[in-house]
This record gives sequence, C-alpha cells and structure tokens, in this order.
Amino acid sequence: MAHDPARSAAIAAELRARIIGGGLQPGDRIRQEEVAAEFGVSRIPIREALRILESSGLVTLVASTGAWVTELSLEECREIYLMRERLEPLLLSLAMPTHTQESIAEFDQLAEVVEQAASPGDFLEADREFHRAVMAVPGTLRLSETVDHLWNLSHYYRRRLLSPEVSRRREDIVAEHRMILRALELGDVDSAEAIMAAHIRHTRRLVEAHPEMFARDRNGEER
Repeated sequence: MAHDPARSAAIAAELRARIIGGGLQPGDRIRQEEVAAEFGVSRIPIREALRILESSGLVTLVASTGAWVTELSLEECREIYLMRERLEPLLLSLAMPTHTQESIAEFDQLAEVVEQAASPGDFLEADREFHRAVMAVPGTLRLSETVDHLWNLSHYYRRRLLSPEVSRRREDIVAEHRMILRALELGDVDSAEAIMAAHIRHTRRLVEAHPEMFARDRNGEER
C-alpha cells in the first residue's frame, strides 16, 4: 500500500493534540504498534507521523529503541526560557513596523480570546496564537521556526504552571498581554521589547521556583 502523507499528518495532529492536552506527558513512551492498531494503519504512516512530531520538538526518537514524548530537565527548560527572552523581543521588534491599526485590533481580539478561555488547553492555544500574531513578519522563517520549536518543547510545563495550586500565572499573563498591546498601539518598540522579555522572564522564574515539575521516576510518575 502506498504511503499517504495526509494520513501521517492527521495522525501527527492527533498525537500532538494529546501531548498538548496532557494525555501524553513528557517521558511517556509512544509504542508504534499500539498507535498503528488504534488508527488501523501499518507502522509506515506512524513512523512518518513521529518524524513530524520530532521535527517540532514534541517527540524524541531513539534509533532502534523507540519514541518518547520529549522530556526536559529543569536546566533545559530554564535555557529554553532564556533563549525565548532574547529571541521573542527581537522578533516582535522586527514585526512592529508591519503592524497597522487593523492588525492591532485583531491582536486585541486575540487577547480577549485568551482572557475568555475556559480550559487550560484552550488558554494555552489562545496564548500561543496571540504571540504568533504579534510576532508574525515576512522574511524571518528561521527565527520564527526556532521560537515555535522552543514553545513546543516547553508547552507541558507551561500547562502545569497554570494549575491553581501552583500559581496565579494566568491572571498575570492576561495583564502582561494588555501591556504589550499598549506598547504596540503607541508604536513604542523599546517598551514592547522590554515588556515581552519581562513577560517571558516571569514565567522562567516561576519554572525555577517549582523544580518538582521535573522530578519523575522511570515510570513517568512524579517522585
């Protein structure tokens, strides 16, 4: 049977949704035979789907061994946020000359979607769309792909930080988005960069304050 790229893409999208939604957690093994049986396909489209997820940073493939949902150490997650603190303000500053009153109005609507999101999953997806929108600019493919990759790697840990028992980070994110929007409305590049960097730094410091998120045993359970 010929390989169907669309089928692999659909399977990758479903597995991505499970990872983003927390159904598959960092360190969980993804068994190709089980996934193939679930979707009623051979292992060929499953392998391709896993390669798609590997390229986005969500899955780690080990040759002749298997596939796992990508897991970070505290140090790795901290490094990712340090990179985001530098790269996203840069991307935002490059995008700002292309912003118009109409696009800023669209950003405002995206911020409202974040604020009204009912579930953590919806909140995180809306938050990501807001960031993508305000930083979207032609001619920055490598930079944009790098930032997107970093978001994929840290998604699970952002979700944990939204738990009420961990923090009130959701309320802070909403307020910081509004500060970013105000800087965009004023066309104040320096302030926009500084607020974006602080926005990301606040999350990094919260990550550093909760090392227990990274303590897992071989069965994927928290110690």
